[in-house]
Amino acid sequence: MIEVRLRFFTDHISPSKGKIIPKHAWTSGVVRLQGNEPHGIVSDNPKPFNSLLDVGAVIEAVLIEAGIKLHPSRHMRKYMASDKNM
Repeated sequence: MIEVRLRFFTDHISPSKGKIIPKHAWTSGVVRLQGNEPHGIVSDNPKPFNSLLDVGAVIEAVLIEAGIKLHPSRHMRKYMASDKNM
């Protein structure tokens, strides 16, 4: 399995230094590809995102940079056209 991790920043949310507010985070953070030796994947530097709207683009960039090719699942294929159908 290939694992992409999404990590949300939680710093500077609490009103008291050194405390946390459970289950609270910013809408920014980092995307990281988890290392996987059988797939030849090495954990690289995490790539930041600044908004939830950025997450998809950052995940795509991380996968492309690692040379990972995604194949559409059966459910996804119904949304995709092929040259044969045109």
